[in-house]
Amino acid sequence: MFTREKLEYQAIDVPDRFGVSAGQSLDCATAFYEHMRKRHTVRDFSNKPVSKEVIETCIKTAGSAPSGANHQPWHFVAISNPEHKRKIREAAEEEERKFYAGGAGDEWIKALEPIGTNDHKPHLEDAPWLIVVFAQRYGELEDGTRYKNYYVPESTGIACGFLLAALHHAGLVALTHTPNPMKFLNQLLKRPSSEKALMIIATGHAAEGAKVPAFAKIKKPLDEILTVIE
Repeated sequence: MFTREKLEYQAIDVPDRFGVSAGQSLDCATAFYEHMRKRHTVRDFSNKPVSKEVIETCIKTAGSAPSGANHQPWHFVAISNPEHKRKIREAAEEEERKFYAGGAGDEWIKALEPIGTNDHKPHLEDAPWLIVVFAQRYGELEDGTRYKNYYVPESTGIACGFLLAALHHAGLVALTHTPNPMKFLNQLLKRPSSEKALMIIATGHAAEGAKVPAFAKIKKPLDEILTVIE
């Protein structure tokens, strides 16, 4: 985090050192993979409540992610208020109607066909929580002086990965939603112009009878996503 004070490098021992034996390492990696492959993007949410403490703890996990120069260029707005969720849905669906009416282009719309999406976004009201992720393009000191943040998209993207993993680990499902453009979120949530909305994450418990598109569970095999150079 940037400050006016000169900060000097100071080395400390690795805190909270965590490690496993060579024999346990593959078991741990495999167990985590088996856990994460059960994560599903779900659009059908139940009305089962989720405590604020659970959401706060998951966001705390996201805030532990690495970032450029440790500036932590992100802000999360967690929303359970029904009126706020309604306004977000209305504004998002307005953008989505333009998207599906031709703004996206034929190729993009065709790519979405196996996912089964359209401009109707009830999950934005049905999910007990919406988490809006903002990327902070620059920071400001108390007197309004700006300072630069570094690797903002990369850093915020890593934090979002941490957040999705934390929500899944807490027994919740999540849906990432990115209406384009998303400037309406700054106004609705009173966030400064220095921040850019990156995504809306709807999260909660899956409804009884919730469905997912079969296409979404087709993942590329390892040999298509990995090159090993030994």
